[in-house]
Amino acid sequence: MYSSGMSEEIVGRAIRDFSSRDKVVLATKVFFRTGNGPNDRGLSRKHIFDAVGASLRRLGTDYIDLYQVHRWDYHTPIAETMRALDDLVRSGKVRYLGASSMFAHQFMKAQHAAELAGFTKFISMQNHYNLVYREEEREMIPLCVENGIGLIPWSPLARGFLAGNRTPNRSGETARARTDTFAHEMYFTDADFRVVERVSETAKAKNVSPAQIALAWIMNKPGVTAPIVGATRVSHIDDAVKAVKITLDDIEMKHLEEPYLPHPVLGHQ
Repeated sequence: MYSSGMSEEIVGRAIRDFSSRDKVVLATKVFFRTGNGPNDRGLSRKHIFDAVGASLRRLGTDYIDLYQVHRWDYHTPIAETMRALDDLVRSGKVRYLGASSMFAHQFMKAQHAAELAGFTKFISMQNHYNLVYREEEREMIPLCVENGIGLIPWSPLARGFLAGNRTPNRSGETARARTDTFAHEMYFTDADFRVVERVSETAKAKNVSPAQIALAWIMNKPGVTAPIVGATRVSHIDDAVKAVKITLDDIEMKHLEEPYLPHPVLGHQ
């Protein structure tokens, strides 16, 4: 659904031009609308099979390492979804299954349905998690840690909010800061800005960027395998790589987390 599939075409070309397929862990998703028809979205058997075929063609490969359900489908029985996904694994088109933002009870319902029928279960959760949105710590993250399910959080920088370049009047230094209405709806509370102040203080003390501190924090959290990092310039990649080497002690972690106030559930839509 990203750029109507163009993102998959670009990734496919990048793998062919700069790497080799066996050295890459390739992940993509299924759920959101990819056309105007009634079957062009969701987690029905028909849409899953149609979507994976289209993804494989765009990516220029014959298998996907990690195939993720992008959201919970309230209109399709979970047994149908898990059976279709299991068939993809058995066919060799998909190696592993993952899920993304949903309630913990829904995720467990899917895992239970797969276990009862002997189907392939999810091995990863791509959830919304960062220093200004930590509601996943209540149920989803403990569930995943207890069951050995890897966490690959999306928006670890809160769509750039934690980079410290936003202002309370919903503006900022970049075009994205000024126009990203999705971020405006999710973040920008007074408490969120207090967290950003702590991030900036810690970054200054360590002579690194705020983005590096935000990434180092999330990589220090239990169960996190790797955050999903977006980049629009080379410096963003450099920040992400350098963050791997930053160590935060318990006092620094507490200092970063202390101003946080609870949010409503965000990012499950």
